[in-house]
Amino acid sequence: MEELFTQFWQSHSTTIVTLGYRIVLAVVIYLASSFIAKAVRKAILNTNSKLHKLDATLAPIFSTVASYAVYVIGGVFILDIFGVNTASLIALVGAAGLAIGLALKDTLSNIAAGIMLLILRPFKAGDFIEFGSTQGVVKEINLFTCVFETVDGLYIASPNSILWGNNIKNFTRNGKRRMDIVVGISYSDSIEVGLSVLKQVAESEPRLLEDPVPQTMVVSMLDSSVNIQLRAWAKTDDYWPTYWDLNKRVKESIEAAGLTIPFPQRTLHLVSEQGSRALKEKP
Repeated sequence: MEELFTQFWQSHSTTIVTLGYRIVLAVVIYLASSFIAKAVRKAILNTNSKLHKLDATLAPIFSTVASYAVYVIGGVFILDIFGVNTASLIALVGAAGLAIGLALKDTLSNIAAGIMLLILRPFKAGDFIEFGSTQGVVKEINLFTCVFETVDGLYIASPNSILWGNNIKNFTRNGKRRMDIVVGISYSDSIEVGLSVLKQVAESEPRLLEDPVPQTMVVSMLDSSVNIQLRAWAKTDDYWPTYWDLNKRVKESIEAAGLTIPFPQRTLHLVSEQGSRALKEKP
């Protein structure tokens, strides 16, 4: 038996040594890949927790993808060590990836749009936004869909590609909003008195911002009224309560100042049938 092993070693010693070397090198590469993958994942999570550059939903995804990429690169090195034609393997994987990408193009477009939304962050959870004909509060931002709650309490899950392909109007982002209170007064009323009433209403409302300064102006002259406007700013959280209260107070203050809020009027000229004949027969 010992002589048999000796002959086997003499015949295959070079192959065994080479194979052993490759196995040891492959184990070293695997351990190094594992260490680097964990370090990269931890570095991304720690850096994001300090700098807050990525959305909280996106950071774990990026860290996981980065760690898998390290393992894939290590696997390619290991295959190359054992003599596998990695160029052909990469081409095959690329072709398979292209086929899968074409089959799942709609799903992948949602993922790509989700990543762009998470990176650029045109809105975040808790913001009130409008896109297309939809308005609602953002509840969740996922890789495939975004979840909203409308003002009437409806649940809406919208694919990310729809949001990315639309103009997004964020009502919360800037922290303040402008309101325009328009009221009509009669042509016989004093415009200066009307503007003074609007100014007094604005000065007595503590929820309006001092900067930008509230403005009063004449915006239009219609058939039955002269429209004057109060333009003021409020914090986003105070916008609707302030807007509703100001509409009520402006109406009451205009009437208390003796001004008239006219109804639409139209003057009609009636011509009698006899008078119409006379006009036709007149040479």
